[in-house]
Amino acid sequence: MAPHARVFFHDLQPDAGSFLEDVIAGLSQPQKALNPKYFYDERGCELFEAICELPEYYPTRTEMAMMRAHVHEMTRRLGPGCALIEYGSGSSLKTRALIAELGPAVYMPIDIAAAQLRKSSIRLAEIFPDLLIAAVCADYSRPLALPDIACLKTHRRVIYFPGSTIGNFTVPEARQFLHDARRLAGAGGAMLVGVDLKKDHGVLHAAYNDTQGVTAAFNLNLLARINRELGADFDLAAFSHRAFYDSAAGRIEMHLVSLAGQWVKLGGYVFPFRAGETIHTENSYKYSVAEFQDLARSAGFEPEECWTDPQRLFAVHYLAVPR
Repeated sequence: MAPHARVFFHDLQPDAGSFLEDVIAGLSQPQKALNPKYFYDERGCELFEAICELPEYYPTRTEMAMMRAHVHEMTRRLGPGCALIEYGSGSSLKTRALIAELGPAVYMPIDIAAAQLRKSSIRLAEIFPDLLIAAVCADYSRPLALPDIACLKTHRRVIYFPGSTIGNFTVPEARQFLHDARRLAGAGGAMLVGVDLKKDHGVLHAAYNDTQGVTAAFNLNLLARINRELGADFDLAAFSHRAFYDSAAGRIEMHLVSLAGQWVKLGGYVFPFRAGETIHTENSYKYSVAEFQDLARSAGFEPEECWTDPQRLFAVHYLAVPR
């Protein structure tokens, strides 16, 4: 329990044993890769919040403006007194407008970053002292067994997944993720999900290659975390950030590029790198409104409404679960 009587923490220990195994498996592939969920240690969370403030990074400010403009319509769809479950809650900034309007019976933020989850939950409790908060430290990208909380059984479940994190999954992974979310919401439940739209390639390139180098620092921090927590010996100065839009795949790819031939030691393994070889650290798929609605239908949802900004940079979809 937190210092606030209506805040509870449930730690499902999502990193226990899996971080090392995932990194070794990823670096052993022909195309070396690391899972983007591991970006979000305490420093990674700080850097991502800084990214969200950058002039080039449009998604956060665009979605915030959409929430302010359409929160009444969104909450009318979700219904008052529901159980609000948020995936990847982060700092919960966008959630505040929704909570203020919705008045949920319980708010359950789920995030893999334990320190930020605690901090943001306590901050929300100070803003909404009557709100019951049941925070869960877990990997929401995998099937979840939620804590046994009465409100989850007696109230309609709605899942909130803001931002554009759905784009980090490949299309088959996104379909499976949505399928799992539909099962968690249950018959009659719903999901409110943010999706980055396809747009001018120059706008996308600038968003992931900011002039201040914050995104580059965010990308390289993943190697710093592996050094610190797993005892690897990555030389951060020997890698650089690269991000580009693959129009055929419809996605931004982020990589870390080895600047020279080198060897990296980790957990009894030695991983060779050629000059120019990359570690693929993130995908960010972009969808048209119709493409994402088709994807949601294939996972068992019924798309019922979609909000976009005037420039059609971003979309928020309301997906219903049939009874």
